[in-house]
Order: sequence, then structure tokens, then C-alpha cells
Amino acid sequence: MGSQTILDLIGSTMVFGTLMLMVLRINVTQSETIQMYQGDLLVQQNLVEITRLLEYDFKKIGYCSDPTKISDPTQSIRYADSVKIKFYTDFPTVDNPQGDGLLDSLTYYVGPVSEADATPNPRDRLLYRVENDATPVGVNLGVTEFELKYYDAFRDSIVSPVTNCAMIQYMQITIQVENLAAADSLSQYFASTEQAYQKAFWRQVRLVARNLRNR
Repeated sequence: MGSQTILDLIGSTMVFGTLMLMVLRINVTQSETIQMYQGDLLVQQNLVEITRLLEYDFKKIGYCSDPTKISDPTQSIRYADSVKIKFYTDFPTVDNPQGDGLLDSLTYYVGPVSEADATPNPRDRLLYRVENDATPVGVNLGVTEFELKYYDAFRDSIVSPVTNCAMIQYMQITIQVENLAAADSLSQYFASTEQAYQKAFWRQVRLVARNLRNR
């Protein structure tokens, strides 16, 4: 009777231990799933914010509510290379949402990875958006790739940096965003640290500002 009781206790302990391990594993899996979901959501939200701003600004290249300020659309883009562009536009104001009729300049570019060394991700960069001659302020939303390509009226590629910006008729924007920190659930499965960062990719092919086509 005593031996049977001991065997029952051992059996019960083993069953209880197995159940506890199953519960713990379920909790770990659930936590990993939540972490993955939250990471994906954050990356997607960051990408949406950046692309929404880029599309809005780039479609206003060469726009001014006072058309006499940019009489020659070929002069709208002032500088263009694979990671930087500067162009004329007209910023909206509270009183004039269509623009105040004053000519503004807007510059986009990305800095080196060394400027974002405060984050765990070794590949993220600061994306700069500079209005007129304001002090550049970088926004870090996990941008790891930002590339611009340019095409002429015949849709032929233009070598970067562009020596004659008047030739630009179309542009291609490529941007990739990653999490600032690696996901623990991915780090344990991938030997490469690059694969441990959740990412989202966006490319706008042949984007054109309507004012550039006013030739």
C-alpha cells in the first residue's frame, strides 16, 4: 500500500510537471506571438507615416500657389542624387492651406549609420527633412534604406548624381524600415542579426509631380 502511494505520488508529480511545462510553453509562445505582432505593427505604422509624407511632398515638386514664382518647371529640382534631393515647393499655412505663394525649398536626405548609433539596430539611419534654411533635424523611424532613381521623358534612367536636373521627369523612391531593436523571438532562430529585425519595404515606381510635366 505504501509503495503504491509513492508510485501514485510520483506519477501525479510527473503529470503535474508535464502540464506545467505545457502551460509555460503556451505562455512563452503567446508572448512571442504578441511581441512579433507588436513589432510588425510598429514597423508598418512607421513606414506608413514616412511614405505618406514623402508622397505628399514629392507630388508638390515645382508647385506654388503663385505660378509666376516658378515660371520654368525645369528649374524646380535644384539637386538630385541617389540619397538626397532638393526642390522648390510652396508650404501650406494655417491661413493658406494651398500655400502662401512664397517660394520654399525642401530637402530630403539620409545621414550615415554612425549618426544613429544610440539604437541597437546597426543599419538604421536618420532621415532628414529640411525646410528652407532651417537647421536639419533627423527623424529616426527605423529607416535602413532610402534610394532615389531618376528618369527622363523617355523613361530612360539618369545617372546619379544628376548633372542636369531639368531632365528629370519621373522618379522612383525606395524605402525600407526596420525595428530599432531586434525581436527576441527571432534572435534565437537566426544566426544573422540582420534577420532578427522585423522590416517593411515600400517602392513608388515612376512617381511624377504634375508640375514637372508642364514642359
